This record gives sequence, structure tokens and C-alpha cells, in this order.
Amino acid sequence: MDIHEYQAKEILSRFGVAVPAGALAYSPEQAAYRARELGGERWVVKAQVHAGGRGKAGGVKVCDSDAEVQDAAEEMFGRKLVTHQTGPEGKGIYRVYVEAAVPIASEIYLGFVLDRSSQRVMIVASAEGGMEIEEISAERPESIVRATVEPAVGLQEFQCREIAFKLGIAPGMVQQMVRTLQGCFRAFTELDATMVEINPLIITGDDRIMALDGKMTFDDNALFRHPQIAELRDKSQEDPRESRAADRGLSYVGLDGSIGCIVNGAGLAMATMDTIKLAGGEPANFLDIGGGASPERVAKAFRLVLSDKNVQAILVNIFAGINRCDWVAEGVVQALREVQVDVPVVVRLAGTNVEEGQKILAESGLPLIRATTLMEAAERSVEAWQSEQAQNTQVRTN
Repeated sequence: MDIHEYQAKEILSRFGVAVPAGALAYSPEQAAYRARELGGERWVVKAQVHAGGRGKAGGVKVCDSDAEVQDAAEEMFGRKLVTHQTGPEGKGIYRVYVEAAVPIASEIYLGFVLDRSSQRVMIVASAEGGMEIEEISAERPESIVRATVEPAVGLQEFQCREIAFKLGIAPGMVQQMVRTLQGCFRAFTELDATMVEINPLIITGDDRIMALDGKMTFDDNALFRHPQIAELRDKSQEDPRESRAADRGLSYVGLDGSIGCIVNGAGLAMATMDTIKLAGGEPANFLDIGGGASPERVAKAFRLVLSDKNVQAILVNIFAGINRCDWVAEGVVQALREVQVDVPVVVRLAGTNVEEGQKILAESGLPLIRATTLMEAAERSVEAWQSEQAQNTQVRTN
């Protein structure tokens, strides 16, 4: 789960990371009021969306008066911000963050991520702040500082000092850097984050170290331990299909293809998508309905897949290990009788009681396309999709 910049800064500040003064606004008038409330002579208005690259897309504006703050906010509210991370559809701007401008002497990139290869928290830092880490890696790889944290002892002060020295932090500010690094690490571990990124972490003109931006991502599976974090979720920034799936206990990722997938098991779902690609098609989604395939759960999956208007065929691929194919078949039949399905449906069952399951599908009277192997199912799905595509083209032509 991602959160907004202002939310990440609130969290990090509680762990001892210094941040500029700022306030949230939900209207242009409120943004101008926030600027007057903060005081000073210069402010930055930032669109709050779950995406990087906001500055290049017009989502960050520096203003020299409260009237400019109001105009900048007016320009942002209600529009779609399109960056390299949002895709062409963009993200809607429904709130802005007004922040007091601070003098910047230098910028640093700082990130905490879970490194799966070492099974440790890894700290990634660079004196080339303000750039995306991918750009830094490509253009100045020698500037990147990496350090892993031993989980038995946590982040030690000597590691923090070593990172500070490698980044060229002045001796008088090293202790500030130590507090910043340890604060980020405690936020990461105590709140079950999967990423903490500050880009840029700045050194101000008066020798303070502050987080000018902040991003945090959290492990969805651990949110039950942190209800205060779960409350920060902003569904307006998420794919509506993925939000609906999460609310129904389904694992769903929307893609750009036309063949919808309903599969039990994440590994089998990945294999199903790969096989569809191999057969010449494009999957419309990743959907893992989990170990149970009850009629209610299958019906939810069908409704979710059909909510994508690009779907022109559906492939149901179930391997019954914990389940039984006859139970799954009964669930598919009942779900198809409950849900209006206007596209071809290919069903492939394997595993326990597969013969009984195939018999139930055959005797259902429903226009199902049955397959016995994954490759056959993928090929039939692609054929059904191509046939549907041809019919739609003919209808438009006529």
C-alpha cells in the first residue's frame, strides 16, 4: 500500500526525521490560507498523487505570494497528472500540500528497501539527489552507496557514520545524518514498510538536514497490525479494479490485454499469463482466487474480470489440490448462472476428481469451451478472443 507525501512526512517526523513546515489543502482558497498560516515569503505547492516525476509534469510549483499559491492550486485541482509512472491515464489531483520553501545547499538520495537476495534491509544513498534512482544508476553509478542491516542488531551508529562520510557530509552534521538514518530505519521496521524513500534529502543553507520529499510503501499482509496505517489508504489513487479485488479478498493486477484470467494460485496464474502470451494473446489481468474456489468466490472473480471492458474472452484455469474438481466445476457452473457473461469462457480443470468435474461442465448446458492442458486452454482462449474481435470489427463495419 502506498501513501501520500504529506502522510509519509508526518510518519517520518514522529521518528525524528526533520521535515519542512507544511499543511494540507483541499481547495485553492484553503491552500492560500495555509500559506498565510505557515508564514514566510515563499512556498511550494505540491500535488498529492501516488507517483514520482511530479515536478516535470507540473505537479510542483514554487510561489512567491499567497495569490500565486491559490492560482497554482487552482490549476492543479481536478486535473489528471500524467508522469512516467502514472501511464497515459494519469492520476487525479484531489489534495495539495503547501510547504514553506527552504534554501537548498545540496541534495541527497536516500532509500530503504527490502533486498530479497540478501534477505536484509538495504540502504541505498547517493550524493546525486533530486534524480530518480534509475537515472543515478545509469549516469553516476559510482555515486551510489549501499549498506545492508544485520537484523539481529539493527542499524548501528557506526554504519550511519560510514554512510555519512561516504556521502561527503560535513563533520558537524554527521550526527544529524545518524538521527535521520536511524529514524527512517525504525519507521521501516516498526511499521512493516517495504520501502522508505527520501528524494531529495537536503542540506539547507543553514546546515540542517531535512526530508524535502517522502515516499513510503507498506506490506499489505501486515496492515492488520497497523490500523493507523491502513486508514491512510487513498483509493482514488488506485486502479479501481484492484481496489474492488482487495476489498473482496482477491489478488488482482490489471493489465492491458483482452483475455481475462481466473486462476487459483499465484504461480499458476503467472504460468497461465505466460502461456497466453506464448499462444499469441495478451492477458487482461493477474487474478489469484486463492485455495478456495466456492461458487460465491468464483462469481466475485467473474464480476471483477468482466468489469474490465477490454476483456473479450475468459480463461478459467484451476488445479485442484486442496480442492476437488467437482466442487470447482459446481462453483463455475453456479457462478455463470448468476453472472451475465457475454464473452467466450474456456475452462481447464486438473487434479483431484477431474473426470467428475469435466462431467459436470459437460452436462451443465452452458456454452463452455473445455480444455485438458494449459497450452490447449491458452490456444482456445486466443482463438475465442480472435473470433470475438473479428465479430466486433464486422459489426462496426456494417
